[in-house]
Amino acid sequence: MTVAIDRATGKRRGDRAPRPGLGQRLKHGYHKHWYAYAMITPVIVVLGVLVLYPLAYGFYLTLTDANSLNTARTIGVNEIEATYKFIGLDNYADILFGETAYDRFWSHFVWTIVWTVACVALHYTIGLGLALLLDQKLRGRTFYRLILVLPWAVPTFVTVFGWRFMLADGGLINSMLETLHLPTPLWLEDTFWQRFAAIMVNTWCGVPFMMVSLLGGLQSIDSSLYEAAEMDGANAWQRFRFVTLPGLRSVSSTVVLLGIIWTFNQFAIIFLLFGDTAPDAQILVTWAYYLGFGQQPRDFAQSAAYGILLLAILIVFTSFYRRWLNRNEQQLAI
Repeated sequence: MTVAIDRATGKRRGDRAPRPGLGQRLKHGYHKHWYAYAMITPVIVVLGVLVLYPLAYGFYLTLTDANSLNTARTIGVNEIEATYKFIGLDNYADILFGETAYDRFWSHFVWTIVWTVACVALHYTIGLGLALLLDQKLRGRTFYRLILVLPWAVPTFVTVFGWRFMLADGGLINSMLETLHLPTPLWLEDTFWQRFAAIMVNTWCGVPFMMVSLLGGLQSIDSSLYEAAEMDGANAWQRFRFVTLPGLRSVSSTVVLLGIIWTFNQFAIIFLLFGDTAPDAQILVTWAYYLGFGQQPRDFAQSAAYGILLLAILIVFTSFYRRWLNRNEQQLAI
């Protein structure tokens, strides 16, 4: 075997040039893509100020015993310095394993899981059913779409206050139940019915988004697949199972993940519907708000620790969810 050597440099032809150092690569990338860096710099600054700094400061608070009595504050002309101390991971240990861990965390965690699973299941099931109906050739289909999107278009606080008035003791729903000689539940007082009402209101608010997303997915499925399935003798259920559901797989995986994240962190509906009057119906995010702003003294450290735990739970769930989806897609591709 012969190797060609450049007489001027003494290097063999085909040898790779030595890789430039990190500083040279950064300098070269800056000179080549300086315009892109200039465009994304404002976004990075805004994210740093609005997201990264509060997140880092909140994590720091979780390592202290900060509350409304020992943080820096101003009373009149007097400025009181902060006196809270660094306590490490004691807040996390107290939340997860303390004497009141079940009442303060685990009971709310279990209810949050039940709330999330029930709401997302109802969102998807009802949303898919309505999307299938609206995908048909119906007279007045545009009008139906407009009416069904209204609960999503109306501001959440307006919707929740409307439901609160209807669910009151003398509200519309109990009045109708009395007319029909049916029991009138204590929607805003009894724990079971509080939770039932919360799921009902959240379902009302969340179904339109799921319906619109799935309707877009249905309209992207090639109609020739349904024609081929029908020619092969597939009935309606078989066409739905082997054509519609696989065609909606990518859309469904995305909207279900978004629905889980949004529902798990759904603050507005629980807070506006019950405020501080339903401790057993509070999910983790509203309970964290109560600890930080709804009691005296306000426990900033514990509230921040709840926020970090919520973030960790969602990150772990999302990673496992995406891995599960990727594994299923690989199995289907084989």
